[in-house]
Amino acid sequence: MTELLSKPEKKLGILGGMGPAAAAEFLRLLAAGAPAQNDAGHPYLLMLSDPGIPDRTDGILGAGPDPLPAMRRDLLRLAEWGADLLAVPCNTAHHFIDRFRADLPIPLVHIVEATVDAARRRSPQGAWLLSTSGTRACGIYPACAERKGYRFLHPSERQQERVQRCLRLVKAGEMAEAAGLMREVVEELWSEKDLAIATACTELPLAYAAAGLPEEREVSSLRALCDACLDVLYERDDEGA
Repeated sequence: MTELLSKPEKKLGILGGMGPAAAAEFLRLLAAGAPAQNDAGHPYLLMLSDPGIPDRTDGILGAGPDPLPAMRRDLLRLAEWGADLLAVPCNTAHHFIDRFRADLPIPLVHIVEATVDAARRRSPQGAWLLSTSGTRACGIYPACAERKGYRFLHPSERQQERVQRCLRLVKAGEMAEAAGLMREVVEELWSEKDLAIATACTELPLAYAAAGLPEEREVSSLRALCDACLDVLYERDDEGA
């Protein structure tokens, strides 16, 4: 195990606003997960919250404007501000980011790659994939899982419609209704096959927690991204990746 830094030297640039509640939870997870003994031991964060970025699912499905230019602009701005590392707590955004990731001047911690690695560790036999309809349509998760020798099961079309409604409810602040919908879908999936639930949209871990579902049966994309960022910032080994 690599000896941990007493204080990270790298600055983490975070592009948030997709959606705001998910980005806020990501910041909370970073603070809770950092191996820091005092304020000075926490990582230096640069946050750019841009809720004006066009909807990613609408962009993929052809129902709205392309969000790529705004994402590229904001990530380059974070680099200009002095970030050494980038993170975007939005899964669907990475369909667009992958188109210009190689052109970014600094590394990006990829939420899809981090979540697949976390799923392999927690549930080696596979997991149910709950995501936005845009993430489902673009196939970014199955492609990454195939490269890593992993597999996801997908909810039915009717279940997917409820998952999409659930994440929209979280964005609207309707957490109680979102929690009820999440529990309903998850219990249906578990009745079909008893596998971990990968909450592969960053709103969904909030609904999963609000539903009171067991934490040990979830693979949270928010937590996976947080852990992967802390691994880099504190130069600790990513065990099992």
